[in-house]
Amino acid sequence: MDRRAFIGAIAGGLLAAPLAAEAQQTGKVPRIGILHVSPPTSTGLQALRQGLRDLGYIEGQNIILEYRWPREHSERLPALAAELVQLKVDVIVTGDPTTTAVVKRETRSTPIVMAVSTDPVAAGFVASLARPGGNITGFSILAPELSGKRLELLKEALPSLSRIALLWSPRAVHHPQLVQETEQAAQRLGVAVLRVPASGPEDVDKAFQAAAKGHAGAVLALGAAEFSRLGAQIAERGLKYRLPTMTAEDGFAEVGGLIQYGASPLELWRRAATYVDKILRGAKPADLPVEQPTKFELVINLKTAKALGLTIPQSLLLRADQVIE
Repeated sequence: MDRRAFIGAIAGGLLAAPLAAEAQQTGKVPRIGILHVSPPTSTGLQALRQGLRDLGYIEGQNIILEYRWPREHSERLPALAAELVQLKVDVIVTGDPTTTAVVKRETRSTPIVMAVSTDPVAAGFVASLARPGGNITGFSILAPELSGKRLELLKEALPSLSRIALLWSPRAVHHPQLVQETEQAAQRLGVAVLRVPASGPEDVDKAFQAAAKGHAGAVLALGAAEFSRLGAQIAERGLKYRLPTMTAEDGFAEVGGLIQYGASPLELWRRAATYVDKILRGAKPADLPVEQPTKFELVINLKTAKALGLTIPQSLLLRADQVIE
């Protein structure tokens, strides 16, 4: 074993040992419930696991993860949330505002950590960002404030843009607010908005057909766990219907979307592990401020722009954190 690996092993042991010893003394291994619309192989869960490992938690040894997901049947979310509450898990981690709302209806005592949320105050999840005041805390991606910024960037990329199709999900509890914020920004920018709903893979093609029929010049997809799973399909339909696409979802540009702009959900999932750790050590969600990201990434796919016959202004490319060529 080389010196670096040896030191890493010692450090990992020092972190994990107190936690394992505590579990042995109490006879109880902490049990963490996770409710998300994506499968257990999702990148979000992997980031959460990594965050827990970094803190010395070893799954199956000094922590147990109870993962629940609805398998394309969102109507099962309330039953899955109730199941986690009945298991008397120590903390429940939620993956988006929809799952947070479902769990909130099931319990007012079990601590809830929002890995990703939009505006938790407006949604009624917390009293304020600084002092949540209840059994919920976590992380906000500031989506309402960023909706206007995304439209500004899209307008800068496509100066002649006069009409967009706004892809939203009727299942996402936070989307009405995001729709309103985007439409307000559109009014300031002189851009008309055509709402096109989609909740699953079967709806995406219909949404793009409606966008094309409505003479939209681009498709702007609101941030949602549903859309993170449909990123490749949305990007592909954008190419098929020759409509530029944009969203906040991490990895969207990599699968062929034209533009993505937002915070990294994976970093928020990883950071959620720190709040799980604090709660297991005795902290109360009511006293843990809701954290907000400070860095937002702009990614542009020039291969997609070329396929669509677009020329992205150099001024925008220079501000991009990543340009895919």
